[in-house]
Amino acid sequence: VLEKRQGLKVACLKGIAYRQGWISAEQLKENAQPMLKNDYGKYLLSILDEADVTLKKNLEY
Repeated sequence: VLEKRQGLKVACLKGIAYRQGWISAEQLKENAQPMLKNDYGKYLLSILDEADVTLKKNLEY
């Protein structure tokens, strides 16, 4: 239920590690590559897309 409402995966360790700065965008992308055919791999890439959008918005201000 939480995943559907908020669009966040519960206990997504790779996503948490990226958001905390413990792994790089490149490392997250490498982890996602073998899983691109499933929802988890797609979710990991969506985290990178969100970060790009947020960065661009921050640079505009």
